[in-house]
Amino acid sequence: MQSIMLKAKLHQARVTHAVLEYEGSCAIDGNLLDMAGIREYEQIQIYNIANGERFTTYAIRGEEGTGIISVNGAAAHKAGVGDRVIICAYANYTDAELVNFKPRMIYLTEGNVVSHTANAIPVQVA
Repeated sequence: MQSIMLKAKLHQARVTHAVLEYEGSCAIDGNLLDMAGIREYEQIQIYNIANGERFTTYAIRGEEGTGIISVNGAAAHKAGVGDRVIICAYANYTDAELVNFKPRMIYLTEGNVVSHTANAIPVQVA
């Protein structure tokens, strides 16, 4: 059996560009892609914290060290400059692969600077 699991997450990234007249995709700082383990052209899900929009696109490699998160093409209608987004990649894993499975979660501050990383989501008690 295979399970679809969260592979990687860039949490609270800030959209730096929204370019409507582009063929599509999301440009992400290459350093952030490498840290998260997201490959260029890999399918990603983007969840917009500002307006609740959720959409699917693919990652393209942006210039390293720029902090770029550029939502392009039709997706530019769903996220604007300054919006906080969560960018997730998912993958299929076998039961054997899940024995030691841990996702890569990268937490970002304003300016898309890494504040910390984790491989588990902390439980919050209300």
